[in-house]
Amino acid sequence: MREATISRKTAETEIEVQINLDGTGQYRNRTGVGFFDHMLDQLSRHALIDLSVAATGDLHIDDHHTVEDCGIAIGQALSRALGDKRGIRRYGSFLLAMDDALLRAALDLSARPYLRWDVGFPTEKIGTFDTELVREFFQALSTHGGITLHVEALHGVNSHHIAEAAFKAVARALREAVEPDPRMKDILPSTKGSL
Repeated sequence: MREATISRKTAETEIEVQINLDGTGQYRNRTGVGFFDHMLDQLSRHALIDLSVAATGDLHIDDHHTVEDCGIAIGQALSRALGDKRGIRRYGSFLLAMDDALLRAALDLSARPYLRWDVGFPTEKIGTFDTELVREFFQALSTHGGITLHVEALHGVNSHHIAEAAFKAVARALREAVEPDPRMKDILPSTKGSL
């Protein structure tokens, strides 16, 4: 079973993540940050990954630590659930349209973290949520999940649509990358001998 549980506790946050890569997109995300929970729900549903995130954090300061630390814990859970990555497709990409927003995501589960982020937001906030935290989440996910991740906004005028399209595009690319490849059963998708 490609499942993992990560518990992470710092002076700023306490987080537990449960992930099942072979799920059906079931989710239960409770971070105390409403818009972020909505984005995590999209990530789970569109990646077909079961995801549960329970987080408490120093929201009296702002949402930054909670969002970033959830990215760290989800990345760690993803990496653990993937194991040695034998038999997976490894690469994924998706072009996603959502109303005015058009986002492209491409990723490699390479164990070489890298984020290329070419996404701008016309506003600094979505409700009370800082739009700069979208990048912070994906930076933490990429770093701790060992993911080479490229995300690009080709169009968009509504910040909510841009953010949601980014999460959905990454989710769809992730779904493709973690799927078992029937032609590569028990074979590592690399000529290096390890990922």
